[in-house]
Amino acid sequence: MITQEKTSTSGNSIVGKMMVLEGMILLVPLIVLPFYPAEAGLSVIFLIPACLSVVAGLFVCRLGKQIRNSSRLVVFSWFYGILLAAVPFLMYGTVTPVQALFESVSGFTTTGLSVLDVEKLPHIFLFYRAFLQYVGGLGFIMTMLLFVQEKDSAVLYQAEGHPDRLMPGIGKTAKVIGTMYGFFLFIGSVCYTIFGMPFFDSVVHTMCALSTGGFSNRMDSIGYYDSLPIECITVILMLIGTTNFSLLLLLFKGRVKDFFKASEIRFLGGLVFITIPILAGFLVAGGRPIGEGLRLSIFNAFSALSTTGYATCSYSNWPETALAVMILLMVIGGGLGSTAGGIKLARVCILMKNLVRNIRKKMVPDRTVLLTYYHRGTEKELLTDEQIEEASTYAGCYLFIYIFGTVLLTFFSGCTLVQGAFEFASSLGTVGLSIGVTNPDTSSICLFIEIMGMIMGRLEIFVVFKAFCRK
Repeated sequence: MITQEKTSTSGNSIVGKMMVLEGMILLVPLIVLPFYPAEAGLSVIFLIPACLSVVAGLFVCRLGKQIRNSSRLVVFSWFYGILLAAVPFLMYGTVTPVQALFESVSGFTTTGLSVLDVEKLPHIFLFYRAFLQYVGGLGFIMTMLLFVQEKDSAVLYQAEGHPDRLMPGIGKTAKVIGTMYGFFLFIGSVCYTIFGMPFFDSVVHTMCALSTGGFSNRMDSIGYYDSLPIECITVILMLIGTTNFSLLLLLFKGRVKDFFKASEIRFLGGLVFITIPILAGFLVAGGRPIGEGLRLSIFNAFSALSTTGYATCSYSNWPETALAVMILLMVIGGGLGSTAGGIKLARVCILMKNLVRNIRKKMVPDRTVLLTYYHRGTEKELLTDEQIEEASTYAGCYLFIYIFGTVLLTFFSGCTLVQGAFEFASSLGTVGLSIGVTNPDTSSICLFIEIMGMIMGRLEIFVVFKAFCRK
């Protein structure tokens, strides 16, 4: 929740530093060139926009103007980063400007929808896409705080959608989160490699699973490997990525009991316990063998709920009842303060608790006081009207945008309503699962609709609204 809207620090300094940082992000993919020297000629595609951004950022640092509105600063950082990251795709020359922008947005928002033929992309671009999602999961402000601290870092940290401070200082919090992500990146890459995935693919898929992004080097995604151990590793990484950073820290500290006391984790467990058997039942009723139906339901349910977007099969032949369950999971989304999208587990949990309390009020005498608690893992607190109002307001706005976007996408793409609902739930929830509506032949207007959904979903709607308010 944002408690302060304006920063008192020199806005131009932060803007300039963000431009320098975002330029340097484009240089990171060059580390793969020693392993694939035949692709060295592609380095200029990254060097030119990177150098221009760094130079422009240094100039802005000396300019003297200010951006005091924290939401505007966050939105500027994201929009500038998205436009800059689209340049290499455009310079590569195989996509239109809209497709290049779409791929950049899909990367930084950790969505994972793609209009590229990944089987034909050079390794440097495959790594680049994955790294965009890795950075996008952490966020530009969070990435900057790993290296540079500003006077009002706490305001920017919250404005980007990070509600919890894990350590007394924002700088220490950023470093703790960065350390956890680096650790999981190493462990995930090793585990994938042990079970037969090529090392390059292992690094790429680990980055994208942790960021709940879903970009893959294969057109068939995780289904390409047809490996149960790889699917299990992916599920674990997706769960790590969709878990609130503060709860992950409890696991790091060995406080397992506190971790499982958290209302968000319990709600996640209950949701999975209910929806996976239902999804499996629909798939079996649709003609799948029981074993296959259960395996498909477990992996794809976690992929939808975590908003990662990895798939092990095509959804074109799934029954509509199964697709409805997947849409529900994508709309709910992952943990608040994690890399996941959707309405978020915490908000839905609060709304469900409030619903149950209101129903119970109808069943007891008028003067009975009913207290409802929400457990954050480290502390148990009374559910307040302010929390309920925030959750209901956000959920209402989210559902309105979802319905409106679904209608638009269905109208302009010519797909069925169920297909439009599935695809826009994937866009707005930054999931990345596709039923086939998004492809290289998708019209520019449909891609723009999905682009707006991805941006609104990643920046959690109100940050975008506040950025354009006149203050």
